[in-house]
Amino acid sequence: MVLRRTNSTRPNSSASNPLSLGQEGERRAQQYLREKGYRIEGRNVRAGGVEIDLIARQRRIVVFIEVKTRRSRLFGSPEMAIDKKKRNRLAKGAHAWLAEYGKGFSEGRFDVIAWEVESMQGREDIWHCQHFEGAFDEND
Repeated sequence: MVLRRTNSTRPNSSASNPLSLGQEGERRAQQYLREKGYRIEGRNVRAGGVEIDLIARQRRIVVFIEVKTRRSRLFGSPEMAIDKKKRNRLAKGAHAWLAEYGKGFSEGRFDVIAWEVESMQGREDIWHCQHFEGAFDEND
């Protein structure tokens, strides 16, 4: 597993509810991946009854990305929220997507992008990113 840390960034506006916080995390993850040279194949893709946050291409590798965004570590770090049940569901969705659209890819990988949002009193939030390449495989 490779851990990459990006620079902290400040948004134009802060997401206040969990849904918009998650959507902002996905948008930022998509931008981050593009800057790293990934080609985005889809966002919030439904396959096999599963929603996959992001699907990207890195050369001939298809990458299925789960994005987790948290404001605090009260319930653990964002990446720890991806339990065995969630990993199994993502693998199911990835298999369904590959069966329909996977021609031309030599291999697949599961990544996690974890955002921690630091609230700044009276100022905009600071977003910290960790990218876990190959965070798990379908047998985990």
